[in-house]
Amino acid sequence: MKSTTVDRHIGLLNLAKTLSFLVVFVAGVVVGMTASSQINRYFVSQTKLYFYNNMNNHFSAVQIQNHASRNCTSKMNLSDRLPDMELFWRASMVPKRAEFPFKRVPKVAFMFLTRGPLPMIPLWERFFEGHREYFSIYVHALPGFELNVSTDSVFYESQIPSKMVRWGTVALADAERRLLANALLDFSNQRFVLLSESCIPIYNFLTVYKYLINSDHSFVDSYDDPSRYGRGRYNRNMMPDITLQQWRKGSQWFELSRELAVNIVADIRYYTIFRKYCKPSCYPDEHYIQTFLNMFYGSLNANRSITWVDWSMGGPHPATLEAGNITQGFIQRLRNNGTECRYNSEKTSVCYLFARKFAPSALEPLLNLTSKVMEY
Repeated sequence: MKSTTVDRHIGLLNLAKTLSFLVVFVAGVVVGMTASSQINRYFVSQTKLYFYNNMNNHFSAVQIQNHASRNCTSKMNLSDRLPDMELFWRASMVPKRAEFPFKRVPKVAFMFLTRGPLPMIPLWERFFEGHREYFSIYVHALPGFELNVSTDSVFYESQIPSKMVRWGTVALADAERRLLANALLDFSNQRFVLLSESCIPIYNFLTVYKYLINSDHSFVDSYDDPSRYGRGRYNRNMMPDITLQQWRKGSQWFELSRELAVNIVADIRYYTIFRKYCKPSCYPDEHYIQTFLNMFYGSLNANRSITWVDWSMGGPHPATLEAGNITQGFIQRLRNNGTECRYNSEKTSVCYLFARKFAPSALEPLLNLTSKVMEY
């Protein structure tokens, strides 16, 4: 009997211990869940706050970018100095979608490579008058030079950040690519023509515009010159990437479609070879683009220049035309000199749209002939 009572007390004691343990355990679970809930709420609230703030920043940035993209038919701020590699990287981007999210009017980019002043500005302003939506202007001058024009001039704020350029060096080709890259940032630019301070247009704007915009080809003088001034400048260290059979020479004054301009700016491999091995008496501005297009895009090039020059005097530079050279007959001969060329696979007598090399003294007589002969 005593044994039974003792066993019962022991059983009740164990049960009490078990119940006490369960109570403590349940209480711990409840406290833990409550604390966990508070912690979760804290972290969720902080996460939401962080997410909200960052998304606001993100969407603000997107809005800025979208605003910029809506204005991509306009020039970027040309005073913004980007390293060349970043500039070329941005300029080589190509949209995957064919259609544009804005009304796009194709433009011609007129790119002036100059040492300093542009003495023919009055002539060019007359040429451009009334056609602002169809062209863009970019000027690469020597560092330190500032183009001084009125705020209503078409050349106002057309100057791009530049670097030192020396004739006959790769810096000249660098400047050409820098001009192309800046012009490519405007998606409305469709054609790209390189000009100097001594160049003039010999037809009116609409004739030039239609000629370039409707062309199936680019206009880059590119030919095989077997002499020491052509093949003689080839460096065998360029093999196997560039062979002698691919080597070409031509005038630096080019005109390019947007497709070819993008490919030239995007090229690193072949331009690096030229930088390394094409040094005086090899001149990259006369060989790089000419050879590059021959290697990869020959069918897209007309293999001729649209800028007339007078090489009749011989030597490394063309003749300079002074005021005394400028007559009505002379300009008419530039416009139609009896030669024929091909335009979109058909013969035409309009082979040159521009001419050089004109001295500042030629400006006044040229202005007297614009309406009578050049029709602008």
